Order: sequence, then C-alpha cells, then structure tokens
Amino acid sequence: MSSEVTLWLFAVALGASALGGMLGMAGGIFMVPILTMFGHIDIHTAIGASLVSVIACSCGSAKPYLKGRLTNIRLAIVLEVATTLGALTGVLLIGVIPVSYLFFLFAAILLLSAQQMLAKRGDPAASSAVANPGQWGTILRLDSNYPDRTLGRDIPYRVQQVPLGMALMYGAGLISALLGIGSGVLKIPAMDSALRLPIKVSSATSNFMIGVTAATSAGAYFLRGDIVTAIAGPVALGSVVGSVLGARILMRVPNDKIRLLFVVVLVALSVQMVLQAFGIHLSSHS
Repeated sequence: MSSEVTLWLFAVALGASALGGMLGMAGGIFMVPILTMFGHIDIHTAIGASLVSVIACSCGSAKPYLKGRLTNIRLAIVLEVATTLGALTGVLLIGVIPVSYLFFLFAAILLLSAQQMLAKRGDPAASSAVANPGQWGTILRLDSNYPDRTLGRDIPYRVQQVPLGMALMYGAGLISALLGIGSGVLKIPAMDSALRLPIKVSSATSNFMIGVTAATSAGAYFLRGDIVTAIAGPVALGSVVGSVLGARILMRVPNDKIRLLFVVVLVALSVQMVLQAFGIHLSSHS
C-alpha cells in the first residue's frame, strides 16, 4: 500500500474519531461511508477497520475523560447490561422486520431526539442537582459530579429515571443490531432526556461503553479475516490521535455548542436513514 493511501487513511481516522469521540458516538458512522465511497474499500473490510477505530477511539480518550472526571463508570456498567441484552434480541429478530420499516423508525427516533435536545439548549445539570434524587440512582450510587471549565467549578448531577434509561438502552442495542450500526447515536439522547445527564458526561460515558461493544464484534470480524492490517493499522493510529483531540475539545467547548453539533449530526443521519428506506444509498453500507 502506498504512503499516500496510508496518510489518507490516517487523516480520515483522525477526523472521524475526533468528531465521534467528542460526541461519544462511534466514528464508524462517518468512517464506513468515507472508506467505501472515496476509498473504494470493500464494505466488510471497512466495517472491520471501523470497529478497530471505535476500540482505539474509546481507549485513546479513556484517560483524558477519566482524569477529567467526566466518565461515570458505574452508570456505564449498568447501562451496558441493557444494551447487550437488546443487541442479543436484535440478532434473533434479524430478517423478521422489514429493513425499510426499521430505517423509517430509526429516522423518526433521531428526529425526535434532535428536537428534544435542541429544546434543552440549557444544560440539565443545574436542575438535576436540586431535583428529587431518583430511587435507583441513589441505591446504585450513580450520582456524581464533573468539573466545568467554563464555569470554573464542579457541577453535581443526579441520575434520574434509571428504569426508563435501561429500557431506552435496551432499545438502542436492539435497533443497533437490526440495522448493523453503532448505538452511540441513540445512547446520548437517552442519557440526556431520560437520565438527565449533562451532555459532557453523556458523551464521555457513551464513549466508554462503545469500546466494550465494539471489542466483541471486532473479534468476529478478525476470525473472518475482514480486518486487514494494512488498512486497520493507520486507521487505529489516526483514531488514537483523533480521540485524544476530541476529548480535549469536549472538555473546553461549552455544553450548548456540543449539544447543537450533536443535533446537526442527528438530523443528517436521519436524512440518510430516510433515503436508505427508499433504496437510495449514499454509500454501499446498509
């Protein structure tokens, strides 16, 4: 493989992982279409490289997020149980529900999530801190705080409506498995709307969770020979650099700007889902 292609793969991974890591969602949502459309890489190889990117992105940004006290590890472990169960259910239902219906459903969920997140431009942390503590959040000791560099102080928050959050995480895992996409794009709105987490905590916690999920899928792709070292190598390196960059940006950018950027991504993805429902594919990945 030529040095030009290697540098291009590195640059693509860096950009996708910086954006994906900052928003707490899999960079593969951006990377797979780019690799297949512009790099003319086989879809299975592109997905394999994307999974490697997600793992590298999650690991690369883990230290800055943990050091910055943004990741809620206890909450991530609890929610990962529901997401995994949803994914296992989705695997069993593959082929039962028409894919076009799923794309419409997914697009509707994304648009609804975008509308809710846009309506709450003010970060929910302040109201969550004084609200009545959720019973399950208190029992499981999920409440915590995070440092806000913009305000120059620690912001306490309470994890509310844990059962509803678990149900939404189950749905995120279910839809993720049925459509073969990362569930990070659904986890953030669920944490934001149901659990009432600050957007930075949602992004950091989601980023921690997607690495665990991707590691399982990557093993299967590796055994099938779909992870090509010449492609996955520069992608992994670029993802590590991009994830660290994305983590630094997240900790410095105000909450409302991160929320607005996430809304833009949600709307763009919903449009892509509607087009795919009508058989119009912007990339070869469906």
